[in-house]
Amino acid sequence: MVVKCDTYVIFAKEKFIYEIENKYSNSKNNISQYMEVIQGTWHWAVSGFLIGLIMLVLTYFGKTFGMSSNLRNICSLTFGKSKIEYFDFDWKEQRWNLAIALGAIVGGFLASYFLMDSPDILQINPKTIENLQQLNIDAPNGKLGPDAMFSLENLFTIKGFFILLIGGFLIGFGTPYAGGCTSGHAISGLSNLQIPSLIAVIGFFLGGLISAHFLIPLIFGS
Repeated sequence: MVVKCDTYVIFAKEKFIYEIENKYSNSKNNISQYMEVIQGTWHWAVSGFLIGLIMLVLTYFGKTFGMSSNLRNICSLTFGKSKIEYFDFDWKEQRWNLAIALGAIVGGFLASYFLMDSPDILQINPKTIENLQQLNIDAPNGKLGPDAMFSLENLFTIKGFFILLIGGFLIGFGTPYAGGCTSGHAISGLSNLQIPSLIAVIGFFLGGLISAHFLIPLIFGS
């Protein structure tokens, strides 16, 4: 009787361990499958659908999305509110927009360092790499931007410093003057069928073409 009881206990124990290991193995496989989906390249329609959905929600609540407006929010939050009339407003009403900007930074960090299985996911057309090399611009090699433009070493050169300084000024001054940036006009403005946003987006494309074919070769080609 004792032998049968011991045999039953051993069998039950082994069955329990087998079921636990089987469940753990299945859970591990499911997690691996989920991570493959997250780390892979998503179709552009997924992002487009999510952006459109967010625009519908913001429109319902009477909000206007724009990433560059956070520059004004930050200035109002810090030192600018008491010194410049343009920054004298209640920035707390834009806390949701600041949260989006913070989420973009944190999400980008997490995606770059923890969710990218391989740097090869960011691939550039070989013809583009060849054109960049002719301008003395290195290939990003999996990074979002080449070191010739965005590295700390380049920042402390005269050319690199003035490029970032002038570029920062044009963004800081240009976006309020134009009433928004690419996200504010191209996403929020066009979704509300605003003619000024359409004109601004056309200007964005023209400016990009002029920069790619004339300004960048002039600055980096020498």
